[in-house]
Amino acid sequence: MSHTFRALMVRENEGIFKMAIEDLLLGDIAANDVLIKVDYSSVNYKDALSASGNKGVTKKFPHIPGIDAVGKVVSSKSGSFEPGDLVIVTGYDLGMNTWGGFGQYISVPAEWIVKLPEKLSAFEAMCYGTAGLTAGISVFNLIQSGITPDQGKIVVSGATGGVGSISTAILSKLGYDVTAVSGKNNGDYLHHTLGALEVISREDFTSTYNARAMSAPEFAGGIDCVGGNILSGMIKSLKYGGAVTCCGNVASGELSTSIYPFILRGIRLIGIDSVEQPLYFKEEIWTYLATDFKPDFLSEMVKVISLDDLPDALDTILKGGAGKRFVVKH
Repeated sequence: MSHTFRALMVRENEGIFKMAIEDLLLGDIAANDVLIKVDYSSVNYKDALSASGNKGVTKKFPHIPGIDAVGKVVSSKSGSFEPGDLVIVTGYDLGMNTWGGFGQYISVPAEWIVKLPEKLSAFEAMCYGTAGLTAGISVFNLIQSGITPDQGKIVVSGATGGVGSISTAILSKLGYDVTAVSGKNNGDYLHHTLGALEVISREDFTSTYNARAMSAPEFAGGIDCVGGNILSGMIKSLKYGGAVTCCGNVASGELSTSIYPFILRGIRLIGIDSVEQPLYFKEEIWTYLATDFKPDFLSEMVKVISLDDLPDALDTILKGGAGKRFVVKH
């Protein structure tokens, strides 16, 4: 194909990685079941790692990052999709070793694709992205564990990050009292925009709830996005029968705790993965995100940028300086 498109391309030269906006040919993309013209993508920490040459995320270069994409089907070899269908692609290998959403076109297997729910716009889908899907799965698991708003407070760590902020907003909409734990001084945003009832600094939470093998039972449940001592403190401070979900390791991949909260309070630790989930389950969660879970202020939680703005945005994310999630409008 001779048609050209723009993309953020990362190239490697003698161990040095450089990113630039380039004009490419559609024929440059490895052909797969479905060709999609991308309308929006969102920017994630994993994208920043890929763009910086992290071989734990992306093994082969040149490469186009972008683990999230939403757009319109251009052509399809699958009977499940027709040209013109609006679709979402998140997770699996998109943006890792398969060229991703930071290009104006992607070509992916049909089994990676979810049709855009009727009550969700393409822009709203990328206000969520992988972070929102992960948050939706986390909230869904708390509800399935029988954690209801009348049982008490829910604690959310990394509350200004992608998963944490969307989890806080969803829980607040559903009537839960949320205690937000954050290492950033964003109390006004957490209170007034996301709806958190209480905000605790990361340092105060760690010192308060990690002093003993078990703390006073204070929280009905939790959503942990950072791991390490924060997750340990959550486990120790859950009420009887409580549950906490775990999806991140930015603080640490190690967990130091005892078995006492598990065998004396019957608490549950639930691992959350949003990458390799079965497609039918992703479809179910996206339906919730389009309806019952959708915050009224979803668009206020993101900053819209262009493809040309991406290098600066990725650098900001890598340095931990992002205040809001970035959404790329192609």
